[in-house]
Parts: sequence; structure tokens; C-alpha cells
Amino acid sequence: MTSQVFTVGYVMTRKVVAVRPGAEFKEIAATMARWKVTALPVIEGEGRVVGVVSEADLILKEEFHDHRPGLVEQVRRREATAKAGADRAADLMTSPAVTVGPDATLPQAARLMATRHVKRLPVVDEHGTIQGIVSRSDLLKVFLRPDAEIADAVRHDVVTPLFPLSHARIGVRVEAGVVTLSGAVTDAALVPLAERLARAVDGVVDVRCRLTSDAQG
Repeated sequence: MTSQVFTVGYVMTRKVVAVRPGAEFKEIAATMARWKVTALPVIEGEGRVVGVVSEADLILKEEFHDHRPGLVEQVRRREATAKAGADRAADLMTSPAVTVGPDATLPQAARLMATRHVKRLPVVDEHGTIQGIVSRSDLLKVFLRPDAEIADAVRHDVVTPLFPLSHARIGVRVEAGVVTLSGAVTDAALVPLAERLARAVDGVVDVRCRLTSDAQG
């Protein structure tokens, strides 16, 4: 038996609201308002993602609405001023889109969002075809994992493999996602590793390590 591994494909939203490259400005804005989303993948053909259009892309039209940017500003903010004058998704979108695969881990998706400064990622297959959308709130779903399930995962994936001789004497308690490891182990050098691996188990909020050494085994 292997414990469940949470991936992007597990937590993503499968119902995708998207627009075509030819979608007009008002249609994009209305779609965002209707579905209460801040960004939309732009797809063509059978669902291949070619870009993402976001509120930040649309708001540029309002930013430049009451003044005409000078030459210096046009050069310095070339992309922004171009989008401010655009009317279709093909010209408003950010391309290529920042995407993620369904088999990516949740930490990988979180790091990608953080480094690329996005709140949502289109999930695509190996052909670039849309499979779903994963948002910051989706990544937090893993913390809804039941405490009993987390305890089973910690015992199966961490305690038993690391401490085959003493695992039966090790206590694993989970309350509100906080794992407490207690008991005596035969190899004290493995205690820091046990704590680090327990923190990596999906759904774990924190780890309190109270393992002690039992050199006599």
C-alpha cells in the first residue's frame, strides 16, 4: 500500500472558462465578471493554450484612458501602452502562457506562481491542451486533509522506512495538521531527517519532534 500523493491534477479545477484569441475587450471583461475570475486562458484549436489575459492586462486601458503617453513613456512601457490600445484577446494576452502539468507537485506549482507573480496557472497536457486551472486557493485544499490520513501517511512514508527496528515504539499524533513524533529510536542521527520528511507530507502544517535516542534498541 502506498499513501496518496497530491499533485496539481488532484486539486485543480477541471471546469475551465476560457476565451478565443478573437474575443473582444468587453466580452473578456464580462466573462471575468460573470465567473468571478481574475484571469482567463486564451485557447485556439482543440484547446491549446496560447496565452493568458488578466485583469492587469485590461486595466491598462483605464490607466491610459485620460492621457496620451509621450514618446519616452511609450518606449519605456512599450508592452503596456500597446495593450492599452488593444481590443482583442490576441493582443491583450501575455504569451507564452505560464502553465503547469497535472503531474507537478503542489510545492512546484506554488513556487512557479511565486516566481512568475501569477495567481492562477492553466494546467496543460504534453501537447499544451488545457486540462484545468489551478489557483492559490486550490493549492490550499491539501490542508483540508483529515488528521487521521496525515498520521497514516507519516507513519507509512517516514517512520516505518526510517526506523524499521523501532517504528512500533514511535508515536505519531496529528492535531489540526500539526504532527507530533514521540518515542525512542535506535539511530538518533536519523531524527532530523524524520522531522524534515514529515514536514514534506501533504497536509502537514507543522512538526513537533520529541524523538529520543535509545542506543540499546
